[in-house]
Amino acid sequence: MTKERKGYRLTKIYTRTGDKGTTSIAGGEKVSKTDPRIEAIGTVDELNSWMGMLLHSLKKFGDLSESQYQQVFDIQHRLFDVGGELAMPGYQLVQAEHTQALETLIDELNEPLPSLKNFTLPGGGESACHSHMVRTVSRRAERCVIVLKESGAEINAPLMTFLNRLSDVMYVLSRHCARQNEGEVLWQASSVNKSE
Repeated sequence: MTKERKGYRLTKIYTRTGDKGTTSIAGGEKVSKTDPRIEAIGTVDELNSWMGMLLHSLKKFGDLSESQYQQVFDIQHRLFDVGGELAMPGYQLVQAEHTQALETLIDELNEPLPSLKNFTLPGGGESACHSHMVRTVSRRAERCVIVLKESGAEINAPLMTFLNRLSDVMYVLSRHCARQNEGEVLWQASSVNKSE
């Protein structure tokens, strides 16, 4: 009979330890829930939730090949690594090859797309819209991590690059999904007479 190891199971959901506006990060350090590190972790968590919505709609509508779907599925797991790395200063979980995988997917999805002659707007179907939500929240997560870095925290370079490239892959994915469904929504410039 094996002895259960503490710290590997989440058995108690509420602990009351955060009732006064603080929380603990790895190593036991207590910080305010408004600390830039907690803001970054929370935003990455929100980003991962949007990834879950995106994956659901991609599966529902079959917008990707099985291989492509698996690559997007893997991104969600890497986002959990991003959050873990932010919560454990000094650890590195995100590697350069994770960004290389994003770039490979960008190239694969972008190759058949026509060149853009105008800006695209969020729309074109459920999966496309969810891709745009992941894109925009990933940009915010990236900004939060930059604020954390500028506050003096050490942030591993591969994590920064991964978040930056994630918004790129989501933009290309949104275009791919829109063209599979309702079509891309192209921005139309205002028709206001500028001479008035």
